[in-house]
Amino acid sequence: MSKIQMTTPLVEMDGDEMTRILWQAIKEKLLLPFVDLKCEYYDLGLPYRDQTNDQVTVDAANAIKKYGVGVKCATITPNAQRVEEYKLKEMWKSPNGTLRAMLDGTVFRAPVVVKGIAPSVSTWQKPITLARHAYGDVYKNSELYVDGAAKAELLVTYPDGRTDRKVIHEFTDSGIIQGVHNTDKSIASFARACFNYALSLKQDLWFSTKDTISKIYDHRFKDIFAEIYETEYKEAFEAAGIEYFYTLIDDAVARVIRSKGGFIWACKNYDGDVMSDMVATAFGSLAMMTSVLVSPDGKYEYEAAHGTVTRHYYKHLKGEETSTNSVATIFAWSGALRKRGELDNLPELCAFADRLEASTLGTIEDGIMTGDLYLLSTLENKKKVNSLEFLDAIAAKLA
Repeated sequence: MSKIQMTTPLVEMDGDEMTRILWQAIKEKLLLPFVDLKCEYYDLGLPYRDQTNDQVTVDAANAIKKYGVGVKCATITPNAQRVEEYKLKEMWKSPNGTLRAMLDGTVFRAPVVVKGIAPSVSTWQKPITLARHAYGDVYKNSELYVDGAAKAELLVTYPDGRTDRKVIHEFTDSGIIQGVHNTDKSIASFARACFNYALSLKQDLWFSTKDTISKIYDHRFKDIFAEIYETEYKEAFEAAGIEYFYTLIDDAVARVIRSKGGFIWACKNYDGDVMSDMVATAFGSLAMMTSVLVSPDGKYEYEAAHGTVTRHYYKHLKGEETSTNSVATIFAWSGALRKRGELDNLPELCAFADRLEASTLGTIEDGIMTGDLYLLSTLENKKKVNSLEFLDAIAAKLA
């Protein structure tokens, strides 16, 4: 059987730990036998990021700008313990944060729904898509430890010499301080991405912040969304029979839990980080969550919405068997290949992405699954398999 040909490269970004092991196995077992993969490779594993002073992450982002579609393995964002473990030069920032900032994109995450695994929330009947703003806030912060009595202030200095100053807190003892920011341009890009995505799926769009407490910062998000909706999208939403509404984040949480699902929930950066994990876990597993970063100018970066599965990696290093769920990573590849096929007018590549996803879900619905799903599945004839056996079963169905 001749392999499916590609015309434009994908930007391939390798990662860390157990997901790096599975990344290579997915390519060998599920992709290379069927597709003549054309990729521009970037190693975003922590050792190479340290070796290049994180320049490799910047290079990968620029490559996505050039080629339009990237696919990324899960990566480590180092903390103090990781700095010591990997003997790093410094505590490098999140590669996801760098990619999101450079692409000025919005992250859309949705659960992969499969027969036999019911959501923990009994009212949910359809997937809930999380739209997460991917710039600024705590992920682009500046922070200080205050080691004694001091006055902390916000200071803004304009080019003409004007200044705005506001006292944050007068410390009488030690403490901590953090400064966060966002831009009107990025918020507007976020809003348009959410409105466009809602129209493409023909689903209602909810947006939530805490503007009653954050009367300037969060309120700015609310105002920009409202202005763009009224002037650019209201008629299209009404014609499509879908709704946009704003509510406070705490009210949104209550509404989401009582809902039937089937809508897009837009959140600021941190809220989206936390709530997407909540939605994924309630639908079954973090390893069953798709994630795509969409930039305002139509660039796409697909990834798994979970971490590097460190605990399984340490077992793997000891030669012990693991049963690691690779569905989200498989769907990152299928999403990227489908988008590449759409942009390059390659229907065979799009059809392969569809078959890859169907084979993955079909394998689970046949009762063959990894340990996390085995504990959740209500199927009667189910079988727990190890990490590679799961991929082999998908490959057999795909062939």
